[in-house]
Amino acid sequence: MTNETIFALSSGRGRAALAVLRVSGPDVREIFMRIIGRVPDPRHAVLAKFKDPASGALIDRGLALFFPGPKSETGEDCGEFHSHGGPAIIAAMLRAFAQIPGTRLAEPGEFARRAFENGKLDLTAVEGLADLVEAETEAQRRQAVRQAEGQLGAKADAWRRSLIEAAALIEAEIDFADEGDVASSAKPQVLALIETLRETMRAELAAAPAGERLRDGVTIVVAGPPNAGKSTLINALAKRDVAIVSDIPGTTRDAIEVHLDLGGLPATLIDTAGLHEAQDKVEALGMDRTHARAAAADLVLWLSEIDEPLTISTPGTVWQIATKSDLGNHAQLLPDTLAISAATGANMDALIVRLTDFVRDATAGGEGALITNERHRRALAKAVEALDRTSADATIAPELLAEDLRYAIRALESLIGRVDVEDVLGEIFARFCIGK
Repeated sequence: MTNETIFALSSGRGRAALAVLRVSGPDVREIFMRIIGRVPDPRHAVLAKFKDPASGALIDRGLALFFPGPKSETGEDCGEFHSHGGPAIIAAMLRAFAQIPGTRLAEPGEFARRAFENGKLDLTAVEGLADLVEAETEAQRRQAVRQAEGQLGAKADAWRRSLIEAAALIEAEIDFADEGDVASSAKPQVLALIETLRETMRAELAAAPAGERLRDGVTIVVAGPPNAGKSTLINALAKRDVAIVSDIPGTTRDAIEVHLDLGGLPATLIDTAGLHEAQDKVEALGMDRTHARAAAADLVLWLSEIDEPLTISTPGTVWQIATKSDLGNHAQLLPDTLAISAATGANMDALIVRLTDFVRDATAGGEGALITNERHRRALAKAVEALDRTSADATIAPELLAEDLRYAIRALESLIGRVDVEDVLGEIFARFCIGK
């Protein structure tokens, strides 16, 4: 628990009908007394006049709510002030809070951090809240809600408890074998438990790529020679002018990203520099970035004018797109090439349908995946790696088995943000009555 009380505007900035200002910390009751003259009944909204603590001048009139700790979002005393959303009112309210000793403006994410530090959220739920705020598509929203509700944290904690049970059995065999209520050999039971957990964790790791793609968006790079219509296509798909369109080669020198919603699924469309013989170092750098982006992309749309020869110079999954179909001859097109015209809209609907199907296939199963970002994947992979070592050698010594279990437990604790080295001993004393 901190001695500082924090405050911040929690609703969006700018003019709005309403604004929500939040406070959290030990001086929340004092804030209420100084601003509205009383502390509201817990969890009951009251209509009150908001006054300047120094002058007593009326700032606004709105709703005030009090959430006493520890049964609050942050685990501390919390309060909310719902005022009108004018910038001057918000500024006056923030100045009023700052006048009260022991208060300060909150740092970014500090309310969520206090919730985590006070045991209200684990790290995965905190990340889920951040993802929920950032969600741009319906599928991302549903995925983020599951994370914010703590589904990954609950699953990881269940795995952790099972590993603690296994570790307790092995530790008891090593250290307390002379006690009558400790089994002579717990290793077969432990190895069977580990194998079950290992297969479950590996299944979650296998679903991780789809979960990460859904969270971050499927990456689609638009590449090809200069003046092939890349920027025009980007603007047409984005339905706004986000890229400069010009007949001058080399107009696009750096990557331009556009976020798309394709059937409720996220995609990131990237416009890149045209690939040709560079005339200067800047163009060369732009093309190097094009090659790097294309190599890392989930899909590359390789564009060339319909009358130009098709020469693809990038690896990975590549779709051949012939542009400016209203100006050229279709007879020479290869069978897999889609001819489009961003100017007339020809075959644009067909391209969008194909892109939507690709994104749907790339994110299939992602909404149900527990692993949604690289941190999750790395932590779970470390745990699985430790369990793989135990399964690779049936004759593994109990001491080495116990160390691998401890490593796996620590990996899961890093996933959910919990570190408690006393848990194994606690499990031993509870199960084997050894604390005598």
